[in-house]
Amino acid sequence: MMKRYFLPGLIFCSLIFFACGKEKFISSGDALISLSSDTLFFDTVFTTRGSVTKSFKVINENDQKLKLSQVRLAGGNNSPFKLNIDGKASTEASDITLNANDSLYVFVQVNVDPTDAQMPFILRDSVEINFNGNTRWVQLEAYGQNAIFLKNKVVTGSELWTDSLPYVISGFLQVDTGGMLSITAGARIYMHADAPVLIDGSLSAIGTVDRRITFAGDRLDEDYKDLPAAWPGIFFRSTSESNVLKNVVVKNAYQGIIAQDLPSGPLPKVSISQSVFQNIYDVGILALNSSIHAENSLILNCGSNIALLLGGDYAFTNCTVASFGSYYVNHKNPVLQLSDYYEQAGTLFTAPLVAEFTNCIFWGDFGTVNNEILVAKKGSLPFDVRFYNSIYKAKDPVINATFTDCLLNATPLFDSVNTAKNIYDLHFEKHPESPALNAGKLTPFLFDLDGKARDAQPDIGCYERN
Repeated sequence: MMKRYFLPGLIFCSLIFFACGKEKFISSGDALISLSSDTLFFDTVFTTRGSVTKSFKVINENDQKLKLSQVRLAGGNNSPFKLNIDGKASTEASDITLNANDSLYVFVQVNVDPTDAQMPFILRDSVEINFNGNTRWVQLEAYGQNAIFLKNKVVTGSELWTDSLPYVISGFLQVDTGGMLSITAGARIYMHADAPVLIDGSLSAIGTVDRRITFAGDRLDEDYKDLPAAWPGIFFRSTSESNVLKNVVVKNAYQGIIAQDLPSGPLPKVSISQSVFQNIYDVGILALNSSIHAENSLILNCGSNIALLLGGDYAFTNCTVASFGSYYVNHKNPVLQLSDYYEQAGTLFTAPLVAEFTNCIFWGDFGTVNNEILVAKKGSLPFDVRFYNSIYKAKDPVINATFTDCLLNATPLFDSVNTAKNIYDLHFEKHPESPALNAGKLTPFLFDLDGKARDAQPDIGCYERN
């Protein structure tokens, strides 16, 4: 009798065994999941306090159960984003079971107050998904303030930008050949990490001393607001003409401005007045056989402050060009570099160079760069580099240039420089004995960087001490 029931009993147990086997969790690191999206972008332009909710799915592509060991919001409780995981509101959840070929919804909500001036324009976070020793991510991105958001913007005719709202640019901003972009006082232009400003036509950015125009990266939160290389920079390309930057601040870029080729007319390719170029990772002002005239401007803490290469036509008056190094940017190159040549792929190109520097300061911290001016000549074309009434630091004689009434290694005695606290005050108010005072020559430029009137015996540098 027992033999009669043995075979059915064995079959019944086998069925249970295989059924139970199918219910086991897959533990292999080769287990697969897919995500319905790897990025959630909340592209609403917020004009009032509000929230937006989006979702993504985590899909178990295996024929066995899968355990998600953790799904969490990387920013935790401090994030502007909130999660709802498997029907529960939380910043993280653990040991979530996904049946074979089943999926899990994760809802993401962002709450934004665009009137909060301290909030970054673009908010970012991520959702971390862990399983079987693997990690997957879903990136979160949302606009944080009310602004004019533009992507791959091309200006073809004449266009006017005002200070009514900040401009936030992703992709690129291009002024096409023949186009003109005019920017009024107080305007703020914030560039995404992938967004260069490409000028093939003309840019007229004219601010005032108390309402300067700002070009900067779009991350304003504490960890990023002073980070260099946050955006590519402003490129004045071959066809660009008659550009004006007055009372403009360019900061935190990879390269500040780049001017390429000489203009076709008599005006400089770029005219700069009472402007600031600061915290630039590579070069603050870079020119390749171009034309730049600048006055009463500050070029501060750049990888290379000014590099004028392959010749060109340049005039800098009452400019302070200084680098002290910082937590982000090392001072390892001369603050001023000039040459009549450029080498590319083993080929030497040369062009005429004419450059004049009047009432300027070229300075850096001692011990890192011995000679703050480098003038290099390899061509046989016209070459004329002159310095008048300027202060500069150099351990060795500067060749290929002439100096008239200049002060060598005369410490300017700036008011306050503290690299640890990120303080760079290059005025002379605290130092009536500064060698820069009353040591300049009279020029046509009547006002310093702060808008103070220059007297008949102007000070050297971008600031006048009254």
